[in-house]
Amino acid sequence: MENYTMEGRTYRYYGQEAPLYPFGYGLSFTTFHYRDLVLSPPVLPVCANLSVSVVLENTGLWDSEEVVQLYLRWEQSSVPVPRWQLVAFRRVAVLAGREAKLSFQVLAEQRAVWVQDWQLEPGTFTIFAGGQQPGQKTRAPSEVLSAQFSVTGPARPLRGC
Repeated sequence: MENYTMEGRTYRYYGQEAPLYPFGYGLSFTTFHYRDLVLSPPVLPVCANLSVSVVLENTGLWDSEEVVQLYLRWEQSSVPVPRWQLVAFRRVAVLAGREAKLSFQVLAEQRAVWVQDWQLEPGTFTIFAGGQQPGQKTRAPSEVLSAQFSVTGPARPLRGC
């Protein structure tokens, strides 16, 4: 084997072609509504972690569980990167008519790219939060919220943080 790239070999690198059954694909016995996606801080130094919170509301008639998924997208990078990358997920049970506020940490190392070594780069990033991958089409309604944050400072090796 001479070609070690992952282009066209995993769901992360399919380009515009969507996988038949993407991660998070499935049906639910109820409906959920996502709101209040908050990123803190919205501008952070290159080695800092990002705090993310989102509110999940069970708008259906049945108590149920939802797998809340967080994806990261690099808006620009010095090397090829996936369309988006799963950085956190949590299964949460929510009673009918109730809501839950979830908090996540996106670590600096999850933004690292391979440039002869793991490196953190400045730039703009997008976080997606929802019950499925961004842009996924399913028979069951689900939504994905998104928000952007910026990383400032010079690029630096991950081990230097």
